[in-house]
Amino acid sequence: MGHRVLLVDDESHVTEGLKRALRREPYEILTTGSAREALAVLAREKVDVVVSDERMPVMSGSEFLAEVYRIYPETIRIVLTGQASLEAAVSAINEGRIYRFLMKPCNEVELAITIRQALEHKDLMEENERLLKTVKRQSILLEDLEREHPGIASLKRSSTGAIVIDEEDFEPEALTAHRGARRGREG
Repeated sequence: MGHRVLLVDDESHVTEGLKRALRREPYEILTTGSAREALAVLAREKVDVVVSDERMPVMSGSEFLAEVYRIYPETIRIVLTGQASLEAAVSAINEGRIYRFLMKPCNEVELAITIRQALEHKDLMEENERLLKTVKRQSILLEDLEREHPGIASLKRSSTGAIVIDEEDFEPEALTAHRGARRGREG
């Protein structure tokens, strides 16, 4: 499944303009006119990035993004505002844990790049989580093997750092004979 980006602004001409500006981007674009509509979309659709206007009736962008963070913490959140105030920025950052804070009118290229970076960030975080789970599963498996077969996970090394498979095979004569037999099979 491809990525989805949700644009939220109470002014439909803004969301339509942003949608047109992003039409060539390789992700699906959804739009809503309010935070409540956006929450309904998020409840039924997997959305990777939310771009929300700060000044909306009923629920501000900061309040909305704080709610998105609470319910869907893996969704990347971006604020787009025409009237930046330090209070709004601090609120958005602290409560909504936003990824970026952009000013209107927003440069279309800057918005597209910001969304691409947000999607790359999300993909990297998901891959990191997947790898962490793999390492945890492998650690549990290794612990189980070690419990069933003590010493199976430990390695013996020679003075040169080579892994010693069997102590008796490490005798110089046995090692030379082993190498000769192996060369004979490979040749």
